[in-house]
Amino acid sequence: MVQNNIAVIRGDGIGIEVVEEGIKVLEAVSENYSFNLSFKEFPWSSRYYMDNGVMMPSDGLNTLSSFEAIFLGAVGHPDIQDHITLNGLLLPIRRSFDQYVCERPSVLYQGIESPLAGKKPFDIDMVVIRENTEGEYANVGGFQYMDFPEEIGIQTGVFTRKGCERVIRYSFELARKRNKKKHLTSITKSNAQGYGMLVWDRAFERVSAEYPDISTSSLLVDAAAMDFIRKPEDFDVVVGSNLFGDILTDIAAIITGSMGLASSANLDPEGRYPSMFEPVHGSAPDIMGKGIANPMAQILTGAMLLKHLGHTDAATDIEKAVLSILSQGEIVTPDLGGSSSTSSVGDAIVAELGK
Repeated sequence: MVQNNIAVIRGDGIGIEVVEEGIKVLEAVSENYSFNLSFKEFPWSSRYYMDNGVMMPSDGLNTLSSFEAIFLGAVGHPDIQDHITLNGLLLPIRRSFDQYVCERPSVLYQGIESPLAGKKPFDIDMVVIRENTEGEYANVGGFQYMDFPEEIGIQTGVFTRKGCERVIRYSFELARKRNKKKHLTSITKSNAQGYGMLVWDRAFERVSAEYPDISTSSLLVDAAAMDFIRKPEDFDVVVGSNLFGDILTDIAAIITGSMGLASSANLDPEGRYPSMFEPVHGSAPDIMGKGIANPMAQILTGAMLLKHLGHTDAATDIEKAVLSILSQGEIVTPDLGGSSSTSSVGDAIVAELGK
């Protein structure tokens, strides 16, 4: 029997609750197949930071490197500035393990009503690929005259030919595999950012020549945000920089019903290092501990983890079980108009797997 070793970081807020349901579903589906998932938990979180002054120990990355994948809930706490949690845990993992692809699907499922009028199930079916290791989140810059009236902050975006080409090439390959519209949209802002984004645009033009079977378009990020609302059904695969991908995927999640359905994967496509799987929604401290968080994003993220490990049939089973529960519309959390608890949704998906 194949055994896969998974590091688990529940993190903060609702991450603690939804990871519980994600593991419950992963363990249930593995019973139907010839693989075993071994989970090892690490308490790295905002609470860990409050107690130790760091988000994870100095050897944390070395510890994680021995696992095949990382299953993360969420990090973030209202008493800690976001840059501490981001730079103390998430970004070091993404950069150290070269998880240069952040893959975020957004689908309008059966049983879900989009806030956009007239959209039917599966009218919206896109994947946003976010460059995940450089761009605007490269954290290059510094301060001058800190705490003086003349205080200056310099923030530099970093765009490399290699970094742009590899994430764009991944996006073309995905557009080819999806067998949908076979269309790739590049997100840019080179009219205002005339250096880094030109490196991006030129990379897109070069790589496009390798994929004559894939139609392409290039949109300024503000126009893309408008078209995500105006005509989201036109999009298939979208590729953007770290910042642009981050912003657009929040829009994509909301127009497909809820942040509680937004799954995500931080991937090293070459498989040299562990990839990390985390939902988009964050720690949601306003509802933590109430037992009403939607676990479906975490559960669908678990399906992405299985697919990455090669357990495609098991991943499909999870996706089908979630879609079945959504289409029935009886056991859903308040964000989807229901009154069910986090755990009852997880239990319902496990029961659906049994069918």
